[in-house]
Amino acid sequence: MSRNTVYLNGEWLPLAEARVSVLDRGFMLGDGVYELIPVYQRRAFRLDAHLARLQHSLDGIRLANPLSNAQWREVIGQVVAAHEADDQSVYLQVTRGAAPRDHAFPADTPPTVLVMSSPMSRPEPAQFEHGVRAVSTDDIRWRRCDLKTLNLLPNVLAKQQAVDAGCVECIMFRDGVLSEGAVSNIFAVKNGVILAPVKDQRVLPGITYDLVLELAQAHGLAYEVRDIREAEVRDADELWLTSSSREVQAIVELDGRPVGSGKPGPLYRRLHALYQDFKARLS
Repeated sequence: MSRNTVYLNGEWLPLAEARVSVLDRGFMLGDGVYELIPVYQRRAFRLDAHLARLQHSLDGIRLANPLSNAQWREVIGQVVAAHEADDQSVYLQVTRGAAPRDHAFPADTPPTVLVMSSPMSRPEPAQFEHGVRAVSTDDIRWRRCDLKTLNLLPNVLAKQQAVDAGCVECIMFRDGVLSEGAVSNIFAVKNGVILAPVKDQRVLPGITYDLVLELAQAHGLAYEVRDIREAEVRDADELWLTSSSREVQAIVELDGRPVGSGKPGPLYRRLHALYQDFKARLS
């Protein structure tokens, strides 16, 4: 297989030849879910956790999983092997399939399954060293943000707000409480304690979020999982964003005001080092 080969509904196709129907419910209605899986040195990172989250999302929209975990691992492994890059981003998507446009579920319609990969796009090293800037906005999304669905327009608008301001991320608040970023989970630090939002239906259950708390617990770093008020975020000593593609990064400015000292803080540097060590040991 060539490096641009994708898996689509049981077939292996060149990316340029992969096609889905205009009646696909993912295209028409956003009726589907997805996962983005980082690959380091040709090894999918925390794949079991990603497949568990995929199952949670499928269950949430009442769509049967089209593949077993063993089949997913086989397909993902073949997609990874077909690409030249050692570090990749594997994207998989499942929709309810192609059917005449109607809001109700179609009967006996096979799902559309896509798996493809691209070279991993890494943040600039300077962003890890010096931190990034963010803006904020109201969280206008629906109430099942724990499902990784294709309905991403509010996230797109929030991300564009950040881009328009020359920032990396947009932090969202719902009813005065921190939810997450447009494309990441958000942590705060105050008085040496890591503060993590509650992992409920208001936020996506981040794989990196989980790893950050695992590393904190394993290395004796104090943390609390609870609702974090907007005022606490704005008064934090440190802010971090976490995601599969960005890993762990310090936010050093929010809405034009410095966070803490305006530089990545000591707990960020500790956690970032622990994360890199964890990755190195897996490789």
